[in-house]
Amino acid sequence: MLLPENVNGDLSALSVWPDQVRHWYKYRWTSPLHFIDTPDQACNFNYQRDCHDPHGVKGMCVAGAIQNFTNQLSHYRHGTSDRRYNMTEALLFLAHFMGDIHQPLHVGFTSDEGGNTIDLRWFRHKSNLHHVWDREIILTAAADYYGKDIDLLQEDIKGNFTDGIWSGDLASWRECSDIFSCVNKYAAESINMACKWGYKDVKSGDTLSDDYFNSRLPIVMKRIAQGGVRLAMILNRVFGDSKEDSLIAT
Repeated sequence: MLLPENVNGDLSALSVWPDQVRHWYKYRWTSPLHFIDTPDQACNFNYQRDCHDPHGVKGMCVAGAIQNFTNQLSHYRHGTSDRRYNMTEALLFLAHFMGDIHQPLHVGFTSDEGGNTIDLRWFRHKSNLHHVWDREIILTAAADYYGKDIDLLQEDIKGNFTDGIWSGDLASWRECSDIFSCVNKYAAESINMACKWGYKDVKSGDTLSDDYFNSRLPIVMKRIAQGGVRLAMILNRVFGDSKEDSLIAT
């Protein structure tokens, strides 16, 4: 079992851990792994061009991280739990980065750091465009529709893909022949949505409220659902028995 006993098998209880440790000295190297900076206004993702850290080191971005940690976890199934790797950490990083790559502004423009430098107001308080997509939309939805109960919001998302509006999309969401092409697809989806929904009609100093919230909430909910379904797919393949289920290019 890779999770500590105190979380009772609940992976989500530890999914924020990578955000908590990224500023610690030991884990400072993981900071560039949370995002991808793409050329301003290009609205597309190219792994060779875009997946690197600020010093140009290749593979140091959220797409590279998902491949790396999926690969590390694959050693666990093969019974060669490689001592170089901390499998619990690999699992927590993979879960977190699958969330990050599905958040459109984590695959954003270079000059504004994925919306982090676009300061604005969210209804009546100060925020920035990145935070709007990271948390504001979800917190507003939780307050307005779920009595601030995030668990109820999660149940709603789950219901939408088990027997609701997204149930017909599940098979296409799970499609994945190898991890490299999958993460490229997820990143491309995100930058596309960032352009179409995130950045569109937004500039520094704006106040975003009902119009932006109502039109963007369905996008956020769907990306959370896709991230969860795809994480489950990867974990099932990595820890499953079937050899042909492997995602790792050999």
